[in-house]
Amino acid sequence: MLRGIRTASSNWLGKIVMAVVMGVLIVSFGIWGIADIFRGFGQSTLAKVGSTEISTEQFRQIYSDRLQQIGRQYGRPLTPDQARAFGFDRQVLQQTIAEAALDEEARRMRLGQSDAETMRAIYNDPNFKGLNGQFEPQRFQSVIRQFGYTEQRYLAEQRRVGLRRQLAGTIGAGIEPPKTLIEALIRYQNEQRSIEYIKLDAAQAGTIDPPSPEALAAYFEDHKAQFRAPEYRKIAFVVVTPEEIGKWTEVSDEDAKKIFEQRRERLGTPEKREISQIVFPNMEEATAARARLTSTTSFDDLAKERNLNLADVDLGMVAKSAILDPAVADAAFSLPSGEVSQPVQGRFGVALVKVGKIEPGTTPTYESMAGEIKKQIAAERAREKVADLHNKMEDERGGGANLAEAAQKLGLAAVTIDAVDRSGRMPNGQPVANIPTGLDVVSQAFGSDVGVDNEPIQFRGGYVWYDVLGVTPSRERSLDEVRDQVEAKWREDQIATKLREKATEIVKKVEAGGKLAEEASALGVKLDTSDKFRRDAALPGLPESVVSAAFRTAKDGVGQATGTGGERIVFRVTDIIVPPVDLASDEVKKLKEALQRGMTDEQVAQYVNKIEKDIGTTINQAAFAQVTGANNNE
Repeated sequence: MLRGIRTASSNWLGKIVMAVVMGVLIVSFGIWGIADIFRGFGQSTLAKVGSTEISTEQFRQIYSDRLQQIGRQYGRPLTPDQARAFGFDRQVLQQTIAEAALDEEARRMRLGQSDAETMRAIYNDPNFKGLNGQFEPQRFQSVIRQFGYTEQRYLAEQRRVGLRRQLAGTIGAGIEPPKTLIEALIRYQNEQRSIEYIKLDAAQAGTIDPPSPEALAAYFEDHKAQFRAPEYRKIAFVVVTPEEIGKWTEVSDEDAKKIFEQRRERLGTPEKREISQIVFPNMEEATAARARLTSTTSFDDLAKERNLNLADVDLGMVAKSAILDPAVADAAFSLPSGEVSQPVQGRFGVALVKVGKIEPGTTPTYESMAGEIKKQIAAERAREKVADLHNKMEDERGGGANLAEAAQKLGLAAVTIDAVDRSGRMPNGQPVANIPTGLDVVSQAFGSDVGVDNEPIQFRGGYVWYDVLGVTPSRERSLDEVRDQVEAKWREDQIATKLREKATEIVKKVEAGGKLAEEASALGVKLDTSDKFRRDAALPGLPESVVSAAFRTAKDGVGQATGTGGERIVFRVTDIIVPPVDLASDEVKKLKEALQRGMTDEQVAQYVNKIEKDIGTTINQAAFAQVTGANNNE
């Protein structure tokens, strides 16, 4: 993951993209929402923004959650040292402070958001939608409980998120990236080059005489570290996942039919209705408004009188289960199309509910759902079995059994690897074949030691237990042990040197007026061409280094680069094409949107910085270092 970040930011375009990404990380969580962290005031304060205090424990929880999110995104955990190396600790702190500052500003400006708009945001959140794409109240309750929310607390948090969006939308309104910048980036991205080239391999290097014993010994001494034997570890591991267990889980039609009957209503498509509502602060106002509904005063007229727009009133085409307020749901699904309810006492006030179009629901047959239901039952049973085996394995390990003993007792297969290095290879240089794809047990084992009772690795919804059974330390090898390898490497270096010299000679000749075709003919190699490729092209038979070198070379200029397998490639740029910029193209529109997002985030960041300075921001650096683990390195 870290290497990927470095690679992504290695060129100037990549740096622009990474700058935008980092800007989004710093600002977006404060605008688009994270956990509610500003409840109560701890005695140990990590930061204070205006009148808002952020306790050490509150920030510790936020920071831990963010590291886990990043780990899940990249498929492996991020250590505190890695997080600090890339500045994630400071970014999370800045995000947290930015949220506090925006919330303070929203309170100062007395901004508000209607309950209807808050509920609309929840209905449209994909995290709360089921397989049919509709909002599921049970899923909603399960998800927010998982993150420690009550329904009321989550609604309050979403209101704050909505207010941050209002501020960000206002600050970013009307921002346009300069036309000159768009045109420059599009030209850079779409520029094309054509080259002619030849490949020089070992045949063009000439005869390489075997090295003398003295030359080979000297070479080995100069490159001894390359031939050092790596550290090897003997490890054992046991994999228990729902995927493996589910393979042998059989589900009968009788069991599947029971589940079908229990879930019949949820498996079908529920009836949907087009619902609108107006919420009043009390029963008196709602009753008076309902009485005014006549042929000349419509439901929409009442909404306009209360300065409500469509977003405040329209709940959309929804199922009954998608309406959070049970009283409103009951009223909406008891009315015929086109009718307006009597005043309904709901959770957020007294509502008048109007029904528009009605879409009837559908009920599937067992035969059409049998396969899917059986898969779900098998998966549920497998998860239960995994949880049971996890507890039993932990009990066995806690009782003193080693991994092999515990696995044998529970009927599980333990895999033993006699020797593996950090790269996952055996002493013969071949990769270990019996480690499941995506399982990073080797690096975990190299972070442990013999006799350590390791925590299981979470893997594909299950667990992997592992033990380090032995360690073979790294050591220097003698020349006799690796003579063949040393001689092969010496020969490779000799060929590479001769090819580099030959390529340099050809470049000089062509630059002096010679023809690359003539040089190819003299050497007996083929002159190839590659036409109209872009900077991001993957050319057949040519490595990325040739593409990069070609875009650093002027028209009719000559260059060279290292190819795959040690070959040397000499090329001449035959043409440079800069296509015209079509400002109406989809490509330009996407780039413009990306630039607008980056510029908006930068504008909002400056706005937040101004707020922080105006209201005052202080940080307890000692508490911050304690939370992020910086104190551990002192």
